[in-house]
Amino acid sequence: MRSVRKRWTICTISILLIFYKTKEIARTEEHQETQLTGDGELSLSRSMLNSSDKIIQKSGSSIFQHSVEGWKINSSLVLEIRKNILRFLDAERDVSVVKSSFKPGDVIHYVLDRRRTLNISQDLHSLLPEVSPMKNRRFKTCAVVGNSGILLDSECGKEIDSHDFVIRCNLAPVVEFAADVGTKSDFITMNPSVVQRAFGGFRNESDREKFVHRLSMLNDSVLWIPAFMVKGGEKHVEWVNALILKNKLKVRTAYPSLRLIHAVRGYWLTNKVHIKRPSTGLLMYTLTTRFCDEIHLYGFWPFPKDLYGKPVKYHYYDDLKYRYFSNASPHRMPLEFKTLHMLHNQGALKLTTGKCVQQ
Repeated sequence: MRSVRKRWTICTISILLIFYKTKEIARTEEHQETQLTGDGELSLSRSMLNSSDKIIQKSGSSIFQHSVEGWKINSSLVLEIRKNILRFLDAERDVSVVKSSFKPGDVIHYVLDRRRTLNISQDLHSLLPEVSPMKNRRFKTCAVVGNSGILLDSECGKEIDSHDFVIRCNLAPVVEFAADVGTKSDFITMNPSVVQRAFGGFRNESDREKFVHRLSMLNDSVLWIPAFMVKGGEKHVEWVNALILKNKLKVRTAYPSLRLIHAVRGYWLTNKVHIKRPSTGLLMYTLTTRFCDEIHLYGFWPFPKDLYGKPVKYHYYDDLKYRYFSNASPHRMPLEFKTLHMLHNQGALKLTTGKCVQQ
């Protein structure tokens, strides 16, 4: 009886320790999100961000402009980050599955919903690359272009296009915003939801023509479609694949490996960045460390106002609203931004959030 009571006591203590440790982690994550402080210079709390009067202290209004002008690459840190990320994933391999990974008719489980499955169709298999689209590719400078409204009036177009390799997110429009975002596109991501949001779900011929025209502008670029993440977008992926094949578009399709998102999340969690699911922007930065010596980020700004209190659109090209601090969101963009800003200050990457300096 005494032995049983002793085991019960030990068990109870263990459960309590787990409970309090979990609470401690939760409080740490909440603090990281609501008090974004970079090297003691920038403080953007939740209440400050939602304030209609001002979002930063007066002394912080020129932090980003100053840090961009004085920025210098830290090559040894860049190499160290690349080496550490390689312990979790190899972007050259994990950027896409290849033809030999599957055969038509294979059934796979969705990455973020293991209870549901997807059948590998003939169209999908025919569009899988023979080898990784990033195999043996190396660049001196790369630009990863997010879609924040912070890009509007930035005049960053020429600077973005000057980079050796340009990555863009979610098939964002570029021609009508070229002065601010540029037009060069070497690698473009496209979530299946883009079909519904930007192309009307292909309900009519004009929607399909608009989509085909957009893809025809990409020429030999890589179109990266996360087809295996969650159920719900499979019909959109199939429609996209069918249009690419029907119109014989030259775009090179890629579909991320089944392990990629968990490997990326694992790397950041190990470095005490408590993200839930990495955003496309953070995924692209993490992948880019593999094949770029110098990474420049544009259009990353997950706040409703800029440093001067001026409203900032969530996307530069539409009026979509987004709750940056919502617990319902699968991403923790303000926390990601804090991390990227810290890496900027250390010279691992260059984060541009204001106007680009014209050469």
